[in-house]
Amino acid sequence: MSSEDLERYEAEMELKLYQEYRDVVRMFRYVVETERRFYLANEVEVTPRHVGDEIYFELDLRDAWVWDMYRPTRFVSHVQALTFRDVNVERVAEADAQAPPFLPAAE
Repeated sequence: MSSEDLERYEAEMELKLYQEYRDVVRMFRYVVETERRFYLANEVEVTPRHVGDEIYFELDLRDAWVWDMYRPTRFVSHVQALTFRDVNVERVAEADAQAPPFLPAAE
């Protein structure tokens, strides 16, 4: 497989993932973003934890969808994750349930 074939395959996978996101976003109440993952979920609990001077966040998501083009199944019933960086949780408004237009990756 050439590098061009691999790039084309990844671009197709990314487009399919975007299309799936566009189709499912209306099914969820929250958008959750960490430094490593992007989730849609219907229940979200974020718990700050302290270890000495360090702080981290424990995420507990129920009825979720994971933005990851390499996962065979993106719908999961329960996700637990830890992050030492910021967590962004937003409630999906009706107007926001429309996905933004797809922008292909810069070449």
